[in-house]
Amino acid sequence: MSEFSLDNVNSMYMDVLKEIGNIGAGNATTAIAGMLGTTMKMEVPRVLLMDATKLGDAICPEEETIVGIFLEVTNDISGSMMFLMKLPAAHFLVNKLMCRPQDYNEPFDEMDLSAMKEIGNIIAGAYLSALSTMTNLKILPSVPYIAVDMAASILSVPAIQFGQYGDNALFIETEFGDDIMMNGYFILMPDPDSYDNILSALGISI
Repeated sequence: MSEFSLDNVNSMYMDVLKEIGNIGAGNATTAIAGMLGTTMKMEVPRVLLMDATKLGDAICPEEETIVGIFLEVTNDISGSMMFLMKLPAAHFLVNKLMCRPQDYNEPFDEMDLSAMKEIGNIIAGAYLSALSTMTNLKILPSVPYIAVDMAASILSVPAIQFGQYGDNALFIETEFGDDIMMNGYFILMPDPDSYDNILSALGISI
């Protein structure tokens, strides 16, 4: 199979990526709604395959504080992934989980970070489950790491990690919520061989 690059992505592969984004976002929204004991709706996700160096521009200004959950994936697919949320959205979810007033806005303590890590873990697991189901590939996530910092700082660390795997990232922006809608950003960067594994599993040739 030819080497994967953004220049030779075909429409069939993009359709599959969009379907993975749709299913993953739906699974994630359902899981979080169950965890919080509420009903949530979801808008159609925006799915892009993009240069990893441009990820920051797609999310927010680099000086804005965000929450990032980072983990690695192994087995049939190797690479890195992140789930990112802006601070107000993260506070909203944690406040819901902790049964606090919606306007509670104190800095995250250790329990809050643990709750946010679990939320991120569930969301990441939903996307990986969608990818695994569609490809019949075994995908194992590592223990997640969480950071609350400026976007430039959070994205600089995985950028180094992502750099080990290649230049291309699957970027999925999801809007979900109940009365208040929030944006979440899922980033997956498989190594080049893993892209080949995904394409082969889907019966797609480039």
